[in-house]
Amino acid sequence: MTWILATLAVAAVAVALAQLTRRRGRRRQQAMTQLLDAADALEDRLRTARSEIEAIAGTDQNPVREAMQEMLRHRLWLQQHGAEAPLEQLDSVRDAIEDAQRSIDRQLVQIERARAPQH
Repeated sequence: MTWILATLAVAAVAVALAQLTRRRGRRRQQAMTQLLDAADALEDRLRTARSEIEAIAGTDQNPVREAMQEMLRHRLWLQQHGAEAPLEQLDSVRDAIEDAQRSIDRQLVQIERARAPQH
């Protein structure tokens, strides 16, 4: 009877560990997906911003180039280190990307306001 209880306890621990591992895997995959989605969205916004700024200021005075380079650095880092990076670091990178997108959005609103006819 004791060996049955011991076997059941080992089995319960094994099931719990398997569920924990699966949950961590899903969380990591979710974090990676959210990070890549944020990067894609920012890249789209940067392209829009670049077009808007070029239309107003010309190609010589375009601050979007640096942001695009930073986005490429994030993607390279993710490719090289994303698989083993802690979830907190993945979330931090995603938050930084989303902050950059909000900043670009604010700049685009300012550009639209500047282009609007003044009454």
